[in-house]
Amino acid sequence: MRMRSVRTLASALALGASLLASQALAKSDITIAMQLEPPHLDPTSAAAQAIDSVVYTNIFEGLTRFMGDGSVAPGLAESWEISEDGTVYTFKLRDGVTFHDGTVMDAEDVKFSLDRARAEDSANAQKALFAGIETVEVVDPLTVRLTLAEPNGNLLFNLAWGDAVIVAPESIENIKTNPVGTGAFTFGNWVQGDSITLNRNPEYWGDQPVLETATFKFISDPTAAFAAMMAEDVDVFDNFPAPENLPQFEADPRFQVLVGSTEGETILSTNNQQPPFDDIRVRQALAHAIDRQAIIDGAMFGYGTPIGTHFAPHNPAYVDLTGNSAHDPEKAKALLAEAGLPEGFQTTLHLPPPSYARRGGEIIAAQLAEVGITAEIINVEWAQWLESVFKGKDFGLTIVSHTEPMDIGIYARPDYYFQYDSSDFQAVMAMLNSTTDPAERARLMGEAQRLISNDYVNGYLFQLAKLGVARAGVRGLWENAPTAAIDLSAISWDE
Repeated sequence: MRMRSVRTLASALALGASLLASQALAKSDITIAMQLEPPHLDPTSAAAQAIDSVVYTNIFEGLTRFMGDGSVAPGLAESWEISEDGTVYTFKLRDGVTFHDGTVMDAEDVKFSLDRARAEDSANAQKALFAGIETVEVVDPLTVRLTLAEPNGNLLFNLAWGDAVIVAPESIENIKTNPVGTGAFTFGNWVQGDSITLNRNPEYWGDQPVLETATFKFISDPTAAFAAMMAEDVDVFDNFPAPENLPQFEADPRFQVLVGSTEGETILSTNNQQPPFDDIRVRQALAHAIDRQAIIDGAMFGYGTPIGTHFAPHNPAYVDLTGNSAHDPEKAKALLAEAGLPEGFQTTLHLPPPSYARRGGEIIAAQLAEVGITAEIINVEWAQWLESVFKGKDFGLTIVSHTEPMDIGIYARPDYYFQYDSSDFQAVMAMLNSTTDPAERARLMGEAQRLISNDYVNGYLFQLAKLGVARAGVRGLWENAPTAAIDLSAISWDE
C-alpha cells in the first residue's frame, strides 16, 4: 500500500512536470519594456522613434523593409523593375494582402499613401524622402508605377522607412489611436501611460509569428527599469536605460545582455539661426568645449562610439572626423573672444527623457560652463520636445539621438529644426541622390560628412549603442538597430 502511494505520487509529479513543460512549450506571449511612450501610433505624421518601435513591420508595412542586418528586402512589393535611365520604378504587389479591417490592400492604397506623404500639406516628418517622385500611377490592382524627376539611388532604401508605410483611406481618420495596417500583428488596446498590446493577425499574408500577444510596457525611470527587469515583471527591455546595471544582468543566468549598434547619431543639436549660434566661431567653440569620451563614460558607462560628423561608424562610407572637434577648452575660449563674447553667454539646453540626454546634458552643461557658456537645463517630455523644439524651433541647444538610417540628408533641409542652410551641402546631396555608382556615392557621402563637420553645424557626440536586456529564453531579438523597430515576427521562447 505504501509502495503504491509512492508510485502514485511519482506519477503525479511526472504528470505535473509534463504539464509544466507543455505550458513552457506553449508560451506565446511576451512583455517588452520601452523607456518612451509614443505620442500616437501614426508613423507617417511624427518623428518620434517610439512610434516605429511599436508599429514598424508589426502593424504597418511598406513596399520594402529593413531587415535586422540593415539590408533592404521586399515588403508589400514582391518585386520591382527599374527603367534603364533609373527614373521609372514599377512595383509588383503581393496578391491576397488585406488590412486588419478586412479591406484589400492594392495599388490604390499605395498611391493614396505615397501621394499623402508627399502632398504639399503633408505632416510627414520625412517628407523629403518623397520629394523626387513626380507621379504615382495605378497600372492595375497589383502594379504601381513611380516616375521620378531624376534617378535616385536611395529610393528602395527610402521606401523602407517607417514614414513610407502603406495605409488605407478607409482607416486613416483614426490611425493615431486605432492603427490599421497589413502586418503580422493587429492593434489590441492602449492603456495611456502604461502599455500597448498587439495580437497576432491570423489573416497575415506571410509566415505566422510564434507570438500570439505582445505587450509594450512604458517605464521611463532607469531605477524602475532595473527593478522591473530583476523582478521579471517584463521579459525584454529594449534600449535598457541604465547601462551601469548591465554587469549585474550579465552575471545572472536568468538574463541575456545584447550589445549592438544603432543608427543613432547622438548630437548636441544647435539652433543655427539663433544668435550667437549663427556665428560659426561660436559653434566651433561649442565643439571644442565638449569632451566626448567623458560624456560616453559618464552618461553611458563606456557604451558608445565617438563621432565627428552625422554618420554611423559602421557604415563603409564613414569618415573619422573626430579630430576636427577635439576637446580643447582654451581654443573654445579664444574662439568665443574672437566672436566678441569673451565673457561667454547664456543659452538653453532642452533635454528629452532618454538617459543619454538627461545624464549627458548634465555633463555637457558643466563642460560648457568651463569655457563661459551658461546652459540653462530644461527637462521636457517627448511630446513637449516635438512641439517646442522640433516643430517650434524654440531652443538654443538640445540633445537627441537621430535613429533614422543614413539620414545625413536632413542637413539639406533649411527648415529642419536646427536650421542649417548651405547651398554647397544641398548640391552634394542632390548629386548623391541622382548617383547610383557605389564608388561615386561613397565619395559624395564623404564630402557631405566633411562639409557639416567643417561647418560645426552641431556638436557630434557619439553613436548610440543598442543595449538590450532579456530573459534567457527569449530568441529572435534584433541585436543591432538599423532602424527604430522591435520586430516581433521572429521572436520566440526556447522550447
